[in-house]
Amino acid sequence: MKTATLPPIRVAPDFRLELEGVLEHGESLSQFVENAVRTTVAKRKNQAEFVRRGIAAIEATKRDGGGIPAEAVIAKLEAKLAAARQAKAQRGQ
Repeated sequence: MKTATLPPIRVAPDFRLELEGVLEHGESLSQFVENAVRTTVAKRKNQAEFVRRGIAAIEATKRDGGGIPAEAVIAKLEAKLAAARQAKAQRGQ
């Protein structure tokens, strides 16, 4: 398979100097850019898969009638927070 090129990008001269300053020994600017692009592509794929699984889980929970309403979870958390604040206030006296 033939390789392809990525479009060139323009950056400010001071940013290019900063970029060149973080290159590892023997690493070219092209290698750095390719690595950055590969890392970003992988991250976005992972994010999309995470969202897909989350949506599937939400749909399954709705379909199966399970789950706990958000209001109930928030009420429990607020009660725990209030208890912690009260305990802290009592220790401070």
